[in-house]
Amino acid sequence: MFIEQGIKPENRFWKYLVGSVIIISASVIGQLPLLIAIGMKAMSTGEAMPTTNDEVMGYLELNLNLFLILLSFLFALIAIVLVVKHIHKQKFKEIVTGRSKVDYRRVMLSFGIWMLFSIITTIIGYYIEPESFVLQFDLWKFIPLFFIAIVMVPIQTSVEELVFRGYLMQGFGNLAKNKWFPLVMTSVIFGGMHIANPEVGKMGYLIMVYYIGTGFFLGIMTLMDEGAELALGFHAANNLGGVLLVTADWTAFKTYSVFVDVSEPTAGTDILFPVLVIFPIVLFIFSRIYKWTNWKEKLTGKVHLQTLNEISINQKEQGHE
Repeated sequence: MFIEQGIKPENRFWKYLVGSVIIISASVIGQLPLLIAIGMKAMSTGEAMPTTNDEVMGYLELNLNLFLILLSFLFALIAIVLVVKHIHKQKFKEIVTGRSKVDYRRVMLSFGIWMLFSIITTIIGYYIEPESFVLQFDLWKFIPLFFIAIVMVPIQTSVEELVFRGYLMQGFGNLAKNKWFPLVMTSVIFGGMHIANPEVGKMGYLIMVYYIGTGFFLGIMTLMDEGAELALGFHAANNLGGVLLVTADWTAFKTYSVFVDVSEPTAGTDILFPVLVIFPIVLFIFSRIYKWTNWKEKLTGKVHLQTLNEISINQKEQGHE
């Protein structure tokens, strides 16, 4: 079982706190190239250093800016691998899936479903309200954007999923010895992580319902499927759609996307509809495909001591091989 893989007597919760600090520190170090590039431009042009998030996002050439922002997640990914291996003495696969190996077919199916949904809804939105969109497609700017995005965005989304739906899910499972507490904590922290996004300043705190709701959606998907593969695919498709298809002046990423949304954002049904309608439909689709059962036990049940003992015995046997 997925969440039980990280639960063993020597895997104390304090190790997850230390590991989290290491991962965050690696991410901060990964931001240095961006800060250096900004500083070099400021010195060469005589311009003032940007002081706000919006100023930083538009200070450098957009493709370079996107690459340098996402570079910090590569540093974080390396830190995750080292933390899991050397602090927790686990295989990296164990924070990804409960299966014998990572199921990439699940990743691609989830990615394909949500990317197709994003493309269709973008086209429908454009034809229903063309005044809300500006077509800004520039092939020579879009090509480098595309290659940067397909490499770096999955790294970014994978880091977030591995941290929240993998590493911390198992960490809070170690602490509480149940499944509902990890689901709640990782979802709330995941949502809170987005509180500094410009979307919050533009649309108000109601949008936090969407971010926290997305955390619950991805967490439920992970616990029911005994692995993070579906969440990995969904998250990658969601962010790639935002980078390549439609951006806005008030979003976290400003890119040379196909469209720019110039409508005035409002926090209302467009925030609640995905959480209350679309996400449950997606969960229903996957539940039918993968025949999920026993929802209450998988989402709120306790970690069984028998399972823990079996895992401990298996680990000892593997250590003698």
